[in-house]
Amino acid sequence: MPTSDHEVVAAAVDRLLSEHPPDRTDAKVFWGAQFDAGLAWVDFPVGDGGLGVAPRHREYVTRRLSEAGAPMWNRTANILGIGMGAGVLAAHGTAEQRSRWLRPMFTMEEIWCQLFSEPGAGSDVAGLATRAVRDGDEWVINGQKVWTTLAHLSRWGLLVTRTDPDQPKHLGLTYFVVDMTVPGVEVRSLHQITGEAEFNEVFFDDARIPDDHRVDDVGAGWRVAMTTLMNERVAIGGNTVARGSGTIGVAVDTWTASGSDDPATRRELVRLWAEVEAMRLTALRATENMKAGTPGPEGSTGKLAWADLNKEVTSFTVAMLGLDGATIPEGYVLEPTTYDTREGERAMSPQRQFLRARANSIEGGTSEIMRNIIGERVLGLPGEPRVDKDLPWKEVPRG
Repeated sequence: MPTSDHEVVAAAVDRLLSEHPPDRTDAKVFWGAQFDAGLAWVDFPVGDGGLGVAPRHREYVTRRLSEAGAPMWNRTANILGIGMGAGVLAAHGTAEQRSRWLRPMFTMEEIWCQLFSEPGAGSDVAGLATRAVRDGDEWVINGQKVWTTLAHLSRWGLLVTRTDPDQPKHLGLTYFVVDMTVPGVEVRSLHQITGEAEFNEVFFDDARIPDDHRVDDVGAGWRVAMTTLMNERVAIGGNTVARGSGTIGVAVDTWTASGSDDPATRRELVRLWAEVEAMRLTALRATENMKAGTPGPEGSTGKLAWADLNKEVTSFTVAMLGLDGATIPEGYVLEPTTYDTREGERAMSPQRQFLRARANSIEGGTSEIMRNIIGERVLGLPGEPRVDKDLPWKEVPRG
């Protein structure tokens, strides 16, 4: 019988791969078995896709499954759910909410989105104006969100709303999971530089949410939102991916295919590879230190560093292509209203990766905001003056 946590995890991986060989098992069937085995998020409780062990065992699971050729693209294609929503439910959700939502989230049966940013509340999320008014056992939602990734494909959304405008802006917020298919929810696509419509604006017109879809207490929305944002920054900048995967893998493939023997190019590639690997290992260390579901502000460091480094990597790869880097290969053009990372980052053309990387310093909190967070919450530097922090939200001037 396994005794140590590592032996328990290793035995669970062995059993999963033996009973569901990746090369002969449908992806969604495999993910369901992975969840049931406690290998979706090993640090989550048993029954919630975990084994109740330390987060450091996630890397072992990732490495073993990657080496076995297991499908892992659910973590990128449903990143708002698996990378963010799962941590929110683990930290703040009820047992019923975790039972209802975690498994179909992991198996990609239900896609998730995040409904935070608004036209007048981007970097200052706490200034949001979307209202939720209680009506018996339901809440009536009115307002607008913007830059909502995957809203057009999503069944569920992570929604933060204002429920008490008489409170200061950080205190009058409440957090919900919203069904994106109910009447009163309208999604409109926003086209981006890649030609896709990955982002959207979402309008709420008397949309109704049952109270049992509320996450945590009324008025606790900012606390839950912070858990969401910390998980988001880890998902963007600190996800424990396989060594040599992602955009640096595309860079290596492109260099190999070019047949280049230029020592300067090789030296630059090695430098970038080493930096990506150092960042991956740093992310692993942060994962080991975090509590289940609630990463600390250190995730902002990884997110900030990745925004710059990924731009460097993708720029290097496109430069290696010479004039071909100025065109998108025909087979890589995606439909303008779909977003499919089924095969992961390496399925994207270097040109598309280059264009998509421009968003890394904006999405999930701008690099400027990340620097503020690192300065104040990691380094302990004085905070910026916030003259509206204690004012009732309804008295705060808005443009």
